[in-house]
Amino acid sequence: MDVLAQGLNVIKTHKRIGRRSCVMRPSSKLLMGVLEILKRAGYIASYEEKKDGRGNQLVVSGIGPINDCGVIKPRFAVQSDDWIRWEERYVLSKDFGILIVSTSQGLMTNIEARSKSLGGRLIAYVY
Repeated sequence: MDVLAQGLNVIKTHKRIGRRSCVMRPSSKLLMGVLEILKRAGYIASYEEKKDGRGNQLVVSGIGPINDCGVIKPRFAVQSDDWIRWEERYVLSKDFGILIVSTSQGLMTNIEARSKSLGGRLIAYVY
């Protein structure tokens, strides 16, 4: 079971039917890291983790301008000088969307990784 894929699918389907909030279960550190990046990029307004007896759940509110989002599998390795190739493959046009990448310095967007001259593994895309 891929918790990240399930969480991004919940966000995408709730956005398509017009809802501004959703609940995801179960919670994971990777999913919370991706939600933090989406919050910084302006795709969601906020999220919070609620704890209950059956496992934690994430409540996302203020779903914004998301056209499509999803995970990238297999998690391709990207070198620091190879960003253009992967952006052309997963993002529709220049400066329209982000790639989420796992680097040695943590989760970040492709724009941040490119400015720091870092490579990593592709996690997800959002536009």
